[in-house]
Amino acid sequence: MRGDLLAFLDSNVLVYAVSRDEPEKQRTARALVERGFAEGCFAISTQVLLEVYVNITQKAKIRLPAQEAFEYVRAFSEWQVVEMSQPLVFAALGLARHMQISTWDAAILEAAREAGCSLVLSEDLTSGRDYGGVRVENPFAPTKGEPLR
Repeated sequence: MRGDLLAFLDSNVLVYAVSRDEPEKQRTARALVERGFAEGCFAISTQVLLEVYVNITQKAKIRLPAQEAFEYVRAFSEWQVVEMSQPLVFAALGLARHMQISTWDAAILEAAREAGCSLVLSEDLTSGRDYGGVRVENPFAPTKGEPLR
């Protein structure tokens, strides 16, 4: 790892980087991905890798060929990747029940916690909400404050 972790990225960020559906979101996502490779400042999980692969090979407007999608996903192995361990799964199940969120979203939050990230970039969870010490920001929402440092 080349730098301090700034955030954990949810799969939607990595999907938008190769999607042509929404050009503004694609620009934002690509800038984040480029920064991640340049600075080593983002973490992801094995769940994120699988979600990205499924989305970029099966979504109608993306549909990357399997090999191209595989190479795209494999490139992220340079980042800190949190494995979905049994303790992480049980922590996610508890968080999902406690916070009344989806199990998959809770797994993202727990993986971020495991990586030491207090920030998750995602458009799937409530932006600005704190989930037990892990805050969520939507990187595609208009910003009112300072940009991610």
